[in-house]
Amino acid sequence: MSPENARCVRLSAADGPVSSVGARLVGQLGMIWGVAGVSLLLLSAVFRLGAVALQTLRMDLDWWHWIACGISLVFLGITEGYMAFQRGYSPRVAARALHLKDNPQLWNVALAPVFCMGLIHATRRRLISSWTLAVAVILIIIAVRALPPPWRGIVDLGVVVALAWGVAALWYFFALGLRGTELPVPADTP
Repeated sequence: MSPENARCVRLSAADGPVSSVGARLVGQLGMIWGVAGVSLLLLSAVFRLGAVALQTLRMDLDWWHWIACGISLVFLGITEGYMAFQRGYSPRVAARALHLKDNPQLWNVALAPVFCMGLIHATRRRLISSWTLAVAVILIIIAVRALPPPWRGIVDLGVVVALAWGVAALWYFFALGLRGTELPVPADTP
């Protein structure tokens, strides 16, 4: 892409007062679209899987099923909710959304949720990691859907807790970033 075309695609404050107001607005819209889009994606899974988990809890479960529910809640809450979402994924999504606010590029703003998830316009390492994670999650979803009742609902119960934790952590880190607090992970942009 030539420098002239790059200037047209990238909206920056250097383009003058009219453009800088427009760039700032586009950046803010991209930031909000990114965080809202990722949140809606995660929350839609919370509601869909939550319905399956609630049906499971209404079943006549044996004592070992209840123990499995507790293990699922604790294990997935800690490993996915805390370790994966709170310590990595959620602050990175927030960092990338804040980066988008300050560096709006037309395609990244249009695809802000995908950008915030690190699936486009990221370092090579982040792209490999994000796409590997996306494929792994899809394969795990397929495997869990194949589980018979009540085991699918038991796993879904833990996943719901982890996803809800992830959304809460995302908004927490987003709020911190908006206040100017440095986030614990980089945006991983090129």
